[in-house]
Amino acid sequence: MPTSRFHLSSRTVPHTALLLVLFCAQAALAVSAFSPQLRLGYRTGDQWEPAIAADGHGHVYVLYPQYGAVPGCPTCTAPSMNLLISDDNGASWRGSRPVLPFPTGQFDPQVVVDPVDRQTVYASWLQNNKRDIVVARSLDYGRNWSFSWAERGREETDKPVLTVRGADVYVGFNREEKFLVAASHDAGQTFRVALVNPNAERGSSLAGGATIDPWGNVFFGWTAYARQEMRTRAVSVFISRSADGGRTWNTLLLDQSSAPPECEAEGCGNGFLGAQIALASDTAGALYALWNAGAVNGGPERIYFSSSTSGGATWSARSSVSAAGREVEHGFPAIVAGAPGDVRIAWMDARLSEAGHPEHPLWNTFYRSSTNGGATWSDEARLSGPVRNYDYILSTGFRFPFGDYFGLAIDSEGNTHAVWGEGQDYKSPGSIWYTRGR
Repeated sequence: MPTSRFHLSSRTVPHTALLLVLFCAQAALAVSAFSPQLRLGYRTGDQWEPAIAADGHGHVYVLYPQYGAVPGCPTCTAPSMNLLISDDNGASWRGSRPVLPFPTGQFDPQVVVDPVDRQTVYASWLQNNKRDIVVARSLDYGRNWSFSWAERGREETDKPVLTVRGADVYVGFNREEKFLVAASHDAGQTFRVALVNPNAERGSSLAGGATIDPWGNVFFGWTAYARQEMRTRAVSVFISRSADGGRTWNTLLLDQSSAPPECEAEGCGNGFLGAQIALASDTAGALYALWNAGAVNGGPERIYFSSSTSGGATWSARSSVSAAGREVEHGFPAIVAGAPGDVRIAWMDARLSEAGHPEHPLWNTFYRSSTNGGATWSDEARLSGPVRNYDYILSTGFRFPFGDYFGLAIDSEGNTHAVWGEGQDYKSPGSIWYTRGR
């Protein structure tokens, strides 16, 4: 089967020493306080790139694209946007159901809960051949939804990123080199679009994460990739801030990454394993960023963390938050924050290998938390684990990340919920997996 390009090599480490390194890497992980991973969604077709949110009343929401038939929905076209709801903070789940059947497919889900009332649920995705951005709102815990459009255009868009606070709703998205934000101040009924990067060089932007602080300032994290010579050009990691409701934007260069690793063997294109950024803010307004970046073109990337207590004007020096070796590929950052100083992070990396085959790296989802704004961190916990009867899930990891982002949420009892995708390779087969814990 195709494997990741980057791995510990027996050409540079003796075989016995390599096995010792792998053993120590596994032994160093904390005993997980999370439930064993549970498959969510339909049992036919593929499911990937899930989004997750939790409210203040015991409900957890997972929104995901279904690639394949949807039972009882002959008008659903793959991929279709489907919703899962738990009424008891993840102890049990209702069956999946399509949110808004549409004939041209639906892509890139987002789901968030308004942090003000901790009840109103918003969702967003792409449809109409990725030209339209839908925003949905539910006032009754996901039973019924109203729909509007943040943007309807003639050009294809990518990766909507949704953030909400009270009546303020923002969706960031990209059209090639343009990074744009649609802003609403009437709870998502009407939107106005602003261009964030009017002086951008020719290249491709990619939205990553977003948050709104308690004073209404909105922040988006995004990256910019060169359209030409992607394998040799640096990738810029930006944070943009608006203090006037999304009309004007100030952009800060947070970091620069080397050119992304290739993943052609797994069927994915340039940039899939490249730099991404996720953002969160706590209830006191502290900002947190988590991203992956590399130092050598085409080489492995690491996971970095930074925080700001100045409203995004300045950021702490980046810190590496993974205990894996420098040669290990990292990617797909996820972050969530709660009470002051409470920040929780997750990512995927390929530090572990197939048992008896150290030349075959496998991926896992790892987690850490902090109660002091990232000054110190808990031990790493491995969220992913073995599951029988799946060819792409082994005892020490899964073959390849399925989808290029995943999600974390904090529920009404303070527990962490995580949902992510695992697959054979970039294309198929693959499914989404869930866990909860502390």
